[in-house]
Amino acid sequence: LVHAADIQDADGLGDLLKRLKPLYNWLRVVFADSIYNRLAALLACFLAGIVLIIVRRVAGSVGFVVQPRRWVVERSLGWFGRWRRLSKDYETLPEVSETMVTLAATRLMLHRLAHPNRRRLPAP
Repeated sequence: LVHAADIQDADGLGDLLKRLKPLYNWLRVVFADSIYNRLAALLACFLAGIVLIIVRRVAGSVGFVVQPRRWVVERSLGWFGRWRRLSKDYETLPEVSETMVTLAATRLMLHRLAHPNRRRLPAP
């Protein structure tokens, strides 16, 4: 879900879960970073029947440390960054940005289906 820049991610979680839950009714747990440790996000997860697990940085760690489950999101965002239209904020409407994210994800999945043994995706 892509929304306007004046909406915080944690505040937009309710809209996201309303769209996701009918599609993925088996979804039970969501991993998130500390920005989602807010009442709006906790309430949205409670109403959707989903457990919200906040992934925190290990106490005392210095510098870059791989966070559990968070690397999956960061890796995916890195892949999307290779899609030219997502490398910068070219779009004026959130719906167009959302469509570009969908196209980038579709391209990634089609590549995995067509070439299951190739790890790297060629540049677009």
